Amino acid sequence: MTLDRIRIGFLPLVDAGVPILAHELGLAEEEGLSIELVRDMTWATVRDRLLYGHSDAAHLVAPLAIATSLGRGRPPASLSVPFVLGLNGNAVTLAPDLADAVVPGRGLGDPRAAGIRLAQAARARRERGARVRIGVVHRYSSHNYMLRYWLAECGLRPDEDIEIVTISPPFAADALAAGEVDGICVGEPWNSVAVERGAGRIVLVTAQIWRRGVEKVLALRTRRMEEAPDLVDRLIRALHRAAARFADPALADIHASILARPAYLDGSADMIRRAISDRILLGRGTEPVHIPDFMFQYRQGANFPWVSQAAWLYSQMVRWDKSAFSEADAERARRVFRPDVYRRALAGTGAPLPGASSKLEGAIDGELGAGSVQGRLLLGTDLFFDGRAFDPDHIADYLRALPG
Repeated sequence: MTLDRIRIGFLPLVDAGVPILAHELGLAEEEGLSIELVRDMTWATVRDRLLYGHSDAAHLVAPLAIATSLGRGRPPASLSVPFVLGLNGNAVTLAPDLADAVVPGRGLGDPRAAGIRLAQAARARRERGARVRIGVVHRYSSHNYMLRYWLAECGLRPDEDIEIVTISPPFAADALAAGEVDGICVGEPWNSVAVERGAGRIVLVTAQIWRRGVEKVLALRTRRMEEAPDLVDRLIRALHRAAARFADPALADIHASILARPAYLDGSADMIRRAISDRILLGRGTEPVHIPDFMFQYRQGANFPWVSQAAWLYSQMVRWDKSAFSEADAERARRVFRPDVYRRALAGTGAPLPGASSKLEGAIDGELGAGSVQGRLLLGTDLFFDGRAFDPDHIADYLRALPG
């Protein structure tokens, strides 16, 4: 059988596991596809490779797909997201002395209490003529927006009280160890690399800030997606099956050993297995702790591109770019996420397909049955730590209610 080749760009992160496993487990081949995986070192390079046709699809931070489509930081180029590769999976890791001040003891901090202590430490640092500096992986990343959301709610002014800089994920632990930053907000395995080197301690995970925060996505050039609907549908089906495998705890050892290979993460299989299993080493010399939903690659609509999640990301883009809200841009941002393509690809497979494309974000506490056009759909807790809910139909009102 002749296979249709599709090239996918990625960064060496555990949440690149879904396309990697779709290739390595033969799931893409069963759909008549041959996936070629192209490893890069920065999100800008992954995006540019996609834009200029050097790749067909990309493992990408969700806000960057929206920013690219809106022309933030570069001429606009339309990207589409028909599949979400995972939720959460990031952490805030601070240098040991700062971690001890922010979260005394060895466990995870309470987001509000930790934020208040960080504010105290940041103000004390400013009185000495310096600022706390935290690295994120890209200006247009969920890491940046989650970090800023947390800081602002706890009384800190990002960019004033705390400096936020960009560091590529593979270099985040190095930057922390070198003292170039006081903390990092990055995906696995790079927090764990910093912990095992003694360069930092994990004090918070992003699942504590927004329990179901959208993270990495499958991004394609919109024209390419529309020109090859059958190929895209087959890719989505392969990725959906790979996500189900990824989430099977009985297969964690196998998956970790695959991801650890030099062509992919080129790292410790044990470290990767812990992340896959939601068991995270918070500090060197401690035992791993179970963090429910640390990474969320499957179930409860995790792979569905909710338009309301794209709208929340746009709200944070407006907030932190200090730009004016535009209903036209909000609608363009919503259109980047393509639930219609997701439904088309998985129709007839038995996969639960939400009937709605948008929902009130941050309003579910516990499991909730949701309307579906196929299968039985349960949605899980999706709370924000501050108790706010986000209505995607009232973005301007939401923005006015947020702390400055």
